[in-house]
Amino acid sequence: MAMNRDSHGSLRASLAGRTILVIDDSEAVRTAFDVLLSLHGARVLAAASPAAGLAALERDAVDLVIQDMNFHREVTSGEEGIGLFREIRARFAHVPIILLTAWTHLETAVELVRAGAADYVAKPWDDARLLTSVRNLLDLRSARAEAEALRARRREARATLAGHFDLRGIVYESEAMHSLVAMATQVAHADVPVLITGPNGAGKEVLADIVQANSERADRPYLKVNLGALPNELIEAELFGTEAGAFTGARVRAGRFEAADGGTLFLDELGTLGGPGQAKLLRVLQTGEFERLGSNSTRRTHVRVIAATNTNLRQAIRAGAFREDLFYRLNVIELEVLALAERREDILPLARYFLEPGFQLTPEAAEALTRYPWPGNVRELQNAIRRACLLSSERAIGVPALNLPAAPPAAVEEPELDRASVEQALERARGVIAHAARDLGLSRQALYRRMEKLGLKTEAPRSASAP
Repeated sequence: MAMNRDSHGSLRASLAGRTILVIDDSEAVRTAFDVLLSLHGARVLAAASPAAGLAALERDAVDLVIQDMNFHREVTSGEEGIGLFREIRARFAHVPIILLTAWTHLETAVELVRAGAADYVAKPWDDARLLTSVRNLLDLRSARAEAEALRARRREARATLAGHFDLRGIVYESEAMHSLVAMATQVAHADVPVLITGPNGAGKEVLADIVQANSERADRPYLKVNLGALPNELIEAELFGTEAGAFTGARVRAGRFEAADGGTLFLDELGTLGGPGQAKLLRVLQTGEFERLGSNSTRRTHVRVIAATNTNLRQAIRAGAFREDLFYRLNVIELEVLALAERREDILPLARYFLEPGFQLTPEAAEALTRYPWPGNVRELQNAIRRACLLSSERAIGVPALNLPAAPPAAVEEPELDRASVEQALERARGVIAHAARDLGLSRQALYRRMEKLGLKTEAPRSASAP
């Protein structure tokens, strides 16, 4: 089959400089492959027996193997080829293998492909089909090598970061999380408030722990308050303390701001804080002053506040539910934690971290975990893995033990926005998609879809503060 000039150039680009080992007892077959592949720039090694082929693999850096299934005229069972294939797979697992087989052995070849062979070609072969297979496998190997090199660089970057900072055991692999964690360590020494945003269960608290652990206040008190878990009438008492008689049953008690003096206070679910509490929080952030409930005596405290919320505070400001001045007082540094579905590279490292000792994931389970959208984020993943370890009768956890929903949850309906609203949000955010999306109450993907629908340019900005 003839190839046009572009196809020929593409083929040569893929094969040039690559080493291909042909293992076949027929000299005519070895010569034919040498001519065909060398014509496109490949370096061809030839071996007439399995032993010679294995020796060549030991001696040279081979990119691809093409092997026969029989090496003696009187033997046609394919057992020699099966044995060679298994030996190569065991000792050189990264090298792709193309099997040469007669029509009578196609069933065996198919079974070996299921066992890890890259492809099979029936004799007599079609040159164009063979060259296409060779090119695709070499391109795939190059892509995998580049991906592995990228992962290695990321591992090195993570190790370097962990060598310089206390990362509190955080588990991640994605570039997005690495950038976020690195930013957290950079801002840790700046004695200013930090606002951490992101969906529930995504890891906001561990990011707060990293900021605190690497700050100048690391050895001072570190207290945490989940504002969403407290009734509104008790939040102020929890934060600022009480005097006896402040309300029925009240006794003298120091609040969290008082107890954390000199240290750090983590306020989770900030968006649930009511108006009076917001006013008092703003005051203590501005002046360091507060009063216990039931007291006229002003007290002072020096506390670094790290706040976290899954609420879109910009929307809450427009709705009159959150104070704009408090938002800007807290938003000196903002760290945005992405949903787990937006950083899928972190799913399997986290899942394996959550496994109980002695358990492992089957390949099918790993694939199912990667495909699932994880609306509950890291917390849902942790619960799923722990439940599977408790209920699984096998040490190898399969898909049934994960008990994942058969279909993803229904998508949340996106608000209808006109072109002017989107353009104004982009202008306010100076073109930073992450900020504009948050302003509009959309995910970044949803904003990109809306922009495409409205005919707005969707090029990514050259710089953004969000990871």
